[in-house]
Amino acid sequence: MLASLTYHKRLLIAMLIFLISLFLGIVLGNLLWLLVPFCWVCIPVLFKYFTAYTETLFWLMILLLPLSTELNITPSLGLDFPDEPFLMLLTGIFIIKWIHQPNIFPSPLLKQPLFLLLLLHLSWILLTCFYSINPILSIKFFLAKIWYIIPFVILPQVIIGSQTSLKKLGNLLLLPMLFVAVQALIRHSLLHFSFEGIKKIYDPFFRNHVNYSAMLVCMLAILWCIKKLTPAENRNTKWIHISLFIGLGSLALTYSRGAWVALFVGILTAIIIQKKWLVKGLVLFSIFMLFSLTWLSYNNHYLRFAPDFEHTIFHTEFKEHLEATIRLKDVSNAERFYRWVAAANIIEANPLIGIGPNNFYPNYKGYAANIFKTWVSNNPDHSSVHNYFLLTALEQGVIGLLLFLALLFGMIGYTQKLYHQLQHVFYREIALTIGIILAMITTTNFLSDLIETDKIGSIFWLCLGIILILQEKLKEEKESIALAKPTAILDAIA
Repeated sequence: MLASLTYHKRLLIAMLIFLISLFLGIVLGNLLWLLVPFCWVCIPVLFKYFTAYTETLFWLMILLLPLSTELNITPSLGLDFPDEPFLMLLTGIFIIKWIHQPNIFPSPLLKQPLFLLLLLHLSWILLTCFYSINPILSIKFFLAKIWYIIPFVILPQVIIGSQTSLKKLGNLLLLPMLFVAVQALIRHSLLHFSFEGIKKIYDPFFRNHVNYSAMLVCMLAILWCIKKLTPAENRNTKWIHISLFIGLGSLALTYSRGAWVALFVGILTAIIIQKKWLVKGLVLFSIFMLFSLTWLSYNNHYLRFAPDFEHTIFHTEFKEHLEATIRLKDVSNAERFYRWVAAANIIEANPLIGIGPNNFYPNYKGYAANIFKTWVSNNPDHSSVHNYFLLTALEQGVIGLLLFLALLFGMIGYTQKLYHQLQHVFYREIALTIGIILAMITTTNFLSDLIETDKIGSIFWLCLGIILILQEKLKEEKESIALAKPTAILDAIA
């Protein structure tokens, strides 16, 4: 009887919503109001389904990550499809679940220094939104950060907890990326592997060869880790070697100087972590950067890098492109100087809190120096400053940059600690691979702003999520060893 009354009550409410929606649709002349009753019926059913299969949605999102494309909804609004809708959906599900079941949040995170640094980083971004030139753009930036961090940093603590799930994560990233690489090689071969041809072979999966090569070099690190963890007699070894050959060949044919340097840095980082030289390396690197910045600003030395407006062009042959790069006559690097000088002027004018997240493009031309102007300075693609660290400093202030650097260096530092303290070989190799990937991402972001893209941004935050997982694994190992010691002592006495 009670169930019957509940059913009739729900039916009555649904009919009432339908009639109100029909009335509004007719009166306002907008039949979209008729979607309201359908949403009323469908959304609870869909939400129940999605909450029951949150883990499946997570793995599907990982699989689709290398295959996603940029989708322009309006001239001013776009999103990465389908991965970004998945990120929003997973974020919404987690927040609603958290409200109803507070214990779903992995509480050990609150004891992790890296996670507390992340919260501080996010808090500062939120603060800068209120002082932003255009707060709406900044709030959009902040929300995007949230729906990247929840699925890639917090959710993995719940979903990824075993060797099997970590292997699954690697495979779901590598297989679609291998597909993209093979189809790119086939399409590139039809263009005789020309330098000019790289513009046409990565669509729709990647915007350009820079984004593609940056993700590819990270995938090579994962593939190398799988090779090291796979016994030589395993039947999959042959396929791993073939995949490595395809990956390295694809990387060479991207003609991406930044990714090539990143590969070298990744190899060097592996040696540095294994030798425990990370602190020395970071100190030397910081001294080098400080010296370079001091030299550039002293007596306006940076003016020496002003381009020749008429002769700084884009080259269609890679040999010419490389020669122009060495002679500082390449238009892409010349345009970087144009934007870097503008960025430096913005930082000088707004040192502490910046101009607000997501506000570089609408404002940078007012700070630029015309002596650095190039043929592409009109910037029809609305691209950014092409240096993530400068971008962070100019939009979030020097404090924002220092907080991000503390998080970044902390992440890399923990990979060395984990590599040398973890007992299990599998987890040690994962820690080393994460350190290599972070070093390569850092390298590519000196010439790009890739942490704000879906491909590299996802990998970066996922690295943090895995480091936090490995921290818990280390804690478990230490507790296990501590429990084993009294037993060993008693056995020895007996």
